[in-house]
Amino acid sequence: MRRKIKQIFNGEPVHEGAGVKLHRAFGYFEASLFDPFLMLDDFRSNNPEDYLKGFPWHPHRGIETITYILKGNVEHGDSLGNSAITTSGSVQWMTAGSGIVHQEMPKGDSKGSMQGFQLWANLAATDKMIAPEYREITADEIPELKRKNGTRVKVIAGKIDGITGPAKGIGIDPEYFDVTVPAGQEFVHSVKKGYTAFIYVTAGKGFSDGSSVENRSLVLFEDGDEIAISADETPLSFLLLTGKPINEPIFWRGPIVMNTAEELEEAFEEYKNGTFIKK
Repeated sequence: MRRKIKQIFNGEPVHEGAGVKLHRAFGYFEASLFDPFLMLDDFRSNNPEDYLKGFPWHPHRGIETITYILKGNVEHGDSLGNSAITTSGSVQWMTAGSGIVHQEMPKGDSKGSMQGFQLWANLAATDKMIAPEYREITADEIPELKRKNGTRVKVIAGKIDGITGPAKGIGIDPEYFDVTVPAGQEFVHSVKKGYTAFIYVTAGKGFSDGSSVENRSLVLFEDGDEIAISADETPLSFLLLTGKPINEPIFWRGPIVMNTAEELEEAFEEYKNGTFIKK
């Protein structure tokens, strides 16, 4: 059964970190609709003043943060001792687990341009306090397939047409694809029934289930086993995300997401008294 559109979101501008200007596709108030995903931020700018202040040192617990860079560089450092630069086409997949403190500082490219997306995914109660992990997935590790109709798909996580992405061993069994559909062509993809599925348009115009979509449209689908998206008179690019719902309570404040109010308070108390990082 082909999935119908449940809702289309247009997001809103927000300021985060030390004053970074973002476009939030969805977040705290919509998270219950996107289980197991919590938030998607779009940071695109040709003005370094919009992003250079960055995201100085801050904690996370109970979630995974996935940063996908299309243009520019982001410097990363964390309490695990990692220090890296996420470059164009690369992905930073960080499992906060029991706790990690990190910073992300966007630097842009030689022309001052920065473009990327940060997705937050929830962790199940059984995984909230696992050991934190940082994974840097370089652009050349991400396979790209090309279908007969010219559609191109960069496969970050999950499997499509026999090609599997490099991000593996993740509890929510995600698919994360960067898709570009040529003008006038259609993209059809089988999706597991019961899984949450949405697309976020990054360029062009098109339509799905009789509704038009365009840049920065986020389309959340109903249940079913297949989705279809077509490009209009220009190529259509979008991120496609699917994942297995966790169906657990969410208690969320700032960078920490737990299952109970007590766990949330404990996390912030530990951060305050210096016992947040587990050895």
